Amino acid sequence: MSRFFAVLVIFICSFLSPKILQAQIIDFESENSYKRVFVDTDNFGSSYLDILEKSYPLSKIDTIQFNILNDLAYYWHTRNLSKALNFTKEGLQITRKKKDTLWEGRFQITQGAILLRMEKLDSARFVLESAMKKVLKKDLPLVYTQLGYVYERQGKLDKAADIAMETLLLGDELKDKRAMAVAFSDLSNLFWKQSRYEKALEYGLKALVLFEERGINDLDYDFTLYVVGNCYLALDKHEEALNYYEHSIAIGERYGFFNNLCDVYISMVYLKAYLNDFDAADLAGENAVKYGQLLDNNFMLMRSWLSIGKLQNLQGKYISAIESLERSIEIATDDFGDDFYLSQAYEALGKAYAGNHNYREAYQAYAEYDKLKKEIFTAEADQHISLLLTEFDVAQKESTIMVQENQIKKQRSRQTLMILIGGLLLMILLLLYNTIQTNKKKNRLLKKQNDEKEFLLKEIHHRVKNNLEIVSSLLSLQSEQIGDSKVADAMQKSQYRVHSMSMIHQKLYQGKSFSSIEMKEYFMNLGNYIIDIFGASDRVRIVCEMAELELDVDTAIPIGLIVNELLTNSLKYAFPENRNGLIKISLIELGNHLQLEVSDNGIGKNYHEKIEGTGFGTQLIELLTRQLEGKMSLSIKKGTAVSFEFQNHKAA
Repeated sequence: MSRFFAVLVIFICSFLSPKILQAQIIDFESENSYKRVFVDTDNFGSSYLDILEKSYPLSKIDTIQFNILNDLAYYWHTRNLSKALNFTKEGLQITRKKKDTLWEGRFQITQGAILLRMEKLDSARFVLESAMKKVLKKDLPLVYTQLGYVYERQGKLDKAADIAMETLLLGDELKDKRAMAVAFSDLSNLFWKQSRYEKALEYGLKALVLFEERGINDLDYDFTLYVVGNCYLALDKHEEALNYYEHSIAIGERYGFFNNLCDVYISMVYLKAYLNDFDAADLAGENAVKYGQLLDNNFMLMRSWLSIGKLQNLQGKYISAIESLERSIEIATDDFGDDFYLSQAYEALGKAYAGNHNYREAYQAYAEYDKLKKEIFTAEADQHISLLLTEFDVAQKESTIMVQENQIKKQRSRQTLMILIGGLLLMILLLLYNTIQTNKKKNRLLKKQNDEKEFLLKEIHHRVKNNLEIVSSLLSLQSEQIGDSKVADAMQKSQYRVHSMSMIHQKLYQGKSFSSIEMKEYFMNLGNYIIDIFGASDRVRIVCEMAELELDVDTAIPIGLIVNELLTNSLKYAFPENRNGLIKISLIELGNHLQLEVSDNGIGKNYHEKIEGTGFGTQLIELLTRQLEGKMSLSIKKGTAVSFEFQNHKAA
């Protein structure tokens, strides 16, 4: 509930007048002429960078001018890295000209953050280490945070964890809640990469508690919402993940945090894919690429195409997945640095190649994945992070108690809110009670109607079965009165066909379903019936080599007629002179197709040769095969095997 109101406030504030917002940030006539963005206030919209750009040259006080210009440069790096770097260079020129070493160091921190996101990792580390010697102790948490990102991008997760722990201890010493919150956030992200999702969530929530105590929605708070969302997603808590992602998007869109928006939309691709909402996942992938391109950041673009490739793998679009993943890997140049995501790209590429039956390429991609994974997740790094975690947990008992006390206060506030909501819900429940009672009456009526319909359906199938049995009996009686053997034979075959359909309707009224039957049992009953008719039960055996399979009646009847014809032909022609024999029936489901095979170990009758009789059975098989959009093949090797492949049009 509180998160919903936070998003609502952000939405309303984004429509405030730019002039009002400018007055809230900068007023050179007041004593506090500059309310630092995301430090003193966050009550402004996406135009704040334009306000800072217009205002910083007007300041007559160096420290105010440097403050505004540095904030302008730092927050432009969330939208346009080149423009951010230009403002930073301008700040460095001014501070060096005025020999202000402190502010030169602070501009170097911003420069390091920008170089990091421009994939110039070594340059970023050099600049940050230089800045560390010039700035004040209160500035060091920001230096450490950027250094930690450099080590993380280079795959040195243990060093990144060291930096985060150092930031946390320094923040505790300085009573800087924001520094502690950022450190918790970074630890959460590192544990997430280590697949320690419960621990990652614990630290991410600790970070959010501290951020929310500040009451400022800034870049790092926005990023932490995304990290916590990732933890919930990894723990299969999709609704919670979506809430945090949407909150992060609301902040990112208000302030123009393109890097965070790209991050969140990448994760939204995976979330929507898990929920089987592939249209929304595709849209999230497009948004991720859009913000990556706006930022002109290869790291973001590489991960965006990686998420799209993984989505296409889930959809079975392996050719498209290969193109997207190869594009992702191509973006990751030799100095890209982040082997964590690069390893994921090779893993996904291996799956795509395997899905497309390119097994050699799949093996090469998986080999590269294994190599990168071993370089990142070493046993030494894992043990080192675990040791740091243990040491920190022991040292932070008092901090944990403080966090728990804050949580208790929040719980009391929630309890008060819940009491109010409970009273409202009670009123709603009273109103709903009558509706529920009415629905119960309707449900009883519907159940009665359904029971009547089920009875009628059973009665219909029963009567159809009885009528077909009467037709079968009439055909039998008629065949006995006919002297012509060919006509009598044709009448008997018609009797068998009618009986095969009768058996299907018998299954329908005896079974639980009124629209489908189980084929294995049906084949066995049909086979035993025909063997009995031919008096061959002591020498011919029927075997159904198949699993239980249910088909709708519109498919089952034609297949039953085909099997009836083939069994009749086998018993008439395959085992002359009272030979012993075996007939096998198999029906399996292969995707959208059905594979039927009827074979015997008889003398090998060729059904394309001229046979005695009318040839109606052969014509009937061909007609039914066309009806089912199928094709037939014949094999004569130590007997006869006839196989069919049909389209499987499942009933809606």
